[in-house]
Amino acid sequence: MEFRRVGTSGLSVSELAYGNWLAGPDDAACVAAALDAGITTFRTAAAWAGGAAEESMAAALSGVPREDLVLCTGVYWAEGAGANRAGLSRKHLVSSINGSLRRLGTDYVDVYLLLRFDYQTPLEETFLALSDLVRQGKILYVGTSEWTVDQLLRAAALAERYSVPLIVNEPHYSMLWRVAEAMVMPACERLGIGQFASVPLAQGILTGKYRDSVPPGSRAAGPWREAIQGLLTVPGLLDRVELLRGVADDVGMSLAQLAIAWTLQHDNVATAVVGASTPAQVSENVKAVGVKLDLDVLTRVEHLLGSAAQTDPRLIWSPPAGLFSA
Repeated sequence: MEFRRVGTSGLSVSELAYGNWLAGPDDAACVAAALDAGITTFRTAAAWAGGAAEESMAAALSGVPREDLVLCTGVYWAEGAGANRAGLSRKHLVSSINGSLRRLGTDYVDVYLLLRFDYQTPLEETFLALSDLVRQGKILYVGTSEWTVDQLLRAAALAERYSVPLIVNEPHYSMLWRVAEAMVMPACERLGIGQFASVPLAQGILTGKYRDSVPPGSRAAGPWREAIQGLLTVPGLLDRVELLRGVADDVGMSLAQLAIAWTLQHDNVATAVVGASTPAQVSENVKAVGVKLDLDVLTRVEHLLGSAAQTDPRLIWSPPAGLFSA
């Protein structure tokens, strides 16, 4: 396993992080495979599966020395039906982090992610609350997810004012969705913020498994179907992804490994966050770590996918409704 610093902070993370938004029956086996591969960075969230994802992560990591892990969870999505059970208000932040710590069986989380921007709550209220939680030792570092440049700049100013260590941004970033490269990543580099690249396999599109049909048991065959449908309907996209197989073969990699390795080529990316439904997928994905793709390979990828595939609005991923229920 290779490790990288997050932005200009002192925190090191494994180049591959395991995210358990799937939280299926094989979650414990997948976490065990991740640990065996040297992965130390784990990503979950309070709202995933109604809190069950955090509980599953805690159970799977039981017995691993806490100081050897970088444990990341997040807040924003609704955690119940109450009026104050969602968003980034002080009230919800305090109740959510306390619930997360209880479910995770830990005194602190390493990275606390603000999973979306809250237009209903003053940003100053959010960062004042985060400052208190940092001083209490419940949070070591703070991150954002899918925030715009303007939102990040406002957050960075407040983080400096209130001594909140804002070190992470988590964008959707893959060979098929590169919007963050234009403005978000350059701004983050200037601010000393690193990237946790999420959805690097474009919900499985970049594994090539949807070329001929939707495999039974895949995300597109279940509650994720609606979320992935945009990807499946981009004209010619699956054909172009299939052409990448030749590039992957030439460098001795699977399509999934090529996609993850491509994501890790960006200097501002600290880790790629990848989920898995089987331990075998974890073992395959980890082989992308430490791979350096030469200019010829990167040029071929650019040529095959084309600029249209990088900004087509149908490539925007939204979480399926069933993700946030037990």
